[in-house]
Amino acid sequence: MKRINNKCDLVVVGGGHAGIEAALVAHKLGIDVVLVSMDIKAIGRMSCNPAIGGLAKGQMVRELDVLGGVMGFFADQATLQSKTLNLSKGRSVWSPRSQIDKIKYEKVVQKYIKDVGLSVIGGEVIKINEVGGSVNSVIFSDGSELFCKAAILTCGTFLNGLIHIGEEKIKAGRLDEKRSEGITESLLSFGFNAGRLKTGTPPRIKKSSVDWSVGLAGYGDKKPKALSYKTKKFLPKDEPCFSFRTNQTTHELILENLTKSAMYSGETMAAGPRYCPSIEDKVYKFSQNPSHILQLEPEWTNSKQIYVNGFSTSLPEKIQLQCLRSVEGLNSVEFLRPGYAIEYDFFFPSQLKTSLETKGISGLFLAGQINGTSGYEEASAQGLLAGINAAQKIIGAPPLLLKRNDAYMGVLIDDLVLKDTNEPYRMFTSRAEYRLQLRASNADQRLLKYSTKLGLLEKNLLKDLDKKNKATQDIVLQLEKENIAPKEINGHLSSVGENNITEPIKISQLLKRPQVKIGVFDLPVFKKIKKNYPSHAEEILFEAETIIKYGGYINRQKEEIEKLKIYEEMFIPSTFDYKKIKSISNEGREKLMSVLPETIGQAQRIPGIRPTDISILLVYLKRSFHVKHKNGD
Repeated sequence: MKRINNKCDLVVVGGGHAGIEAALVAHKLGIDVVLVSMDIKAIGRMSCNPAIGGLAKGQMVRELDVLGGVMGFFADQATLQSKTLNLSKGRSVWSPRSQIDKIKYEKVVQKYIKDVGLSVIGGEVIKINEVGGSVNSVIFSDGSELFCKAAILTCGTFLNGLIHIGEEKIKAGRLDEKRSEGITESLLSFGFNAGRLKTGTPPRIKKSSVDWSVGLAGYGDKKPKALSYKTKKFLPKDEPCFSFRTNQTTHELILENLTKSAMYSGETMAAGPRYCPSIEDKVYKFSQNPSHILQLEPEWTNSKQIYVNGFSTSLPEKIQLQCLRSVEGLNSVEFLRPGYAIEYDFFFPSQLKTSLETKGISGLFLAGQINGTSGYEEASAQGLLAGINAAQKIIGAPPLLLKRNDAYMGVLIDDLVLKDTNEPYRMFTSRAEYRLQLRASNADQRLLKYSTKLGLLEKNLLKDLDKKNKATQDIVLQLEKENIAPKEINGHLSSVGENNITEPIKISQLLKRPQVKIGVFDLPVFKKIKKNYPSHAEEILFEAETIIKYGGYINRQKEEIEKLKIYEEMFIPSTFDYKKIKSISNEGREKLMSVLPETIGQAQRIPGIRPTDISILLVYLKRSFHVKHKNGD
């Protein structure tokens, strides 16, 4: 460890996606931060798939961006292909995804960290010290000590990591990278509860060993859109990805060798990600499928190394190679690195407050895979919120607590702290009951107020986005007032299969029809928007159209949110003794004592809690305390 003094405000342990976001946002907020990484050269490394965004994940990247995060901004500078997924479905689930040059991404991250002057040291933290129930310092493997007011642990898969390739076991955090030992044991000594989870990665193969003529090429959008509002010019390459398919021979080989896979060897292993299964799981559990897609993705510009998306495995290396060579087009494939599964320690996230601060030790925050999640974007979201809230705690200000109707990031945190996890958690649009409002296209409309209040974005960007949002609302109001005559629109309505109108009608009413698009109307206000907001004009008009088309549904959801708001603002004292409640169900009492919900709204969402439990809880709270609302009444 090298540092002029041994004191700072905040220590962030881990240089992955969560650690980067946490350290940079706290640094931006004026906190003296030290980012600790076991390998400084590995900071920002994309350890698994070469992509940022995707279903629900793309929405989180846009949310991160509006709240001062950097993942989208870094990704835009390293994009090989940009694409919006789910375009055949409703706009609420349209999700941006960028294929990334992993080498360039890593360089962009490290240069940015150096340019902003963030303090980074190489070393391994093995212990957390607390005094009086609060974080006091972290201890390094060389015995040195760094005193701090708060600490954020973002250790990824490194906590007692164990790699499986067939019967071979390797103690590592990632292949060829040392694992971290000591932090788990340190937290266990404080009474925290830990578990084990598993994730996996597919083989990397030589580009020259693939018959690319067999694969089906997939390209990005013709008009790609940046993930970050900070990006001024976005002109990415459009390098194709190619899809291949497994076949009956592939499946037979996998089934014949199933017991050689670490996961099917009979040895007890931790739970893996249900929604990102290994090829063994796909073949064994979904035997009705005659084939599975393998997406071959470049890992950097002119990459000679190809990522085989869809073939995560822990089979022995020779069997992996044999199985891949049974796929048409991959018959002569050569490995650069085999696939593997990795087990690692995590801590049950119900031990966290909504701020991601631990309930057991004041000033200690956990973010990323240490909380049982899977994915770059989930890690970054937690890292950003942990960084903001650690900074807020250090300066004595209230934390930023996002609700489920605020953002996918709010859904993520709420799910983690209330529902715990027995398998790696991954975000999906289906997890968000208010997903109609949580669109990738309106992240700035939803979250800009928080950035403004906390100073998370540069003033010029705040001003620009504020003007953009006001322009969007102005367009909506204009379209709700403006009439159009039958002779001006009936020709178009007929051409798109919509019924003609017989009298003047509000443009907003016509826009609610599925086949009517905003671009059909040539209004003076549109020309004004294009002139005044050249970089945002298309987005403003699209968002105005979306607000109008989904207006009825959105308003109903808002009414539902308002009805539930009272419970979200009814706080439960941390000192409340649930053992006093004799009439509540045993399961309910156990769940409440385990999770310790912060509000009645949270208590309602704990699995196993019945409506009658909530009613009884409210009665006891009113007897024991004046139930506090957000405003203190």
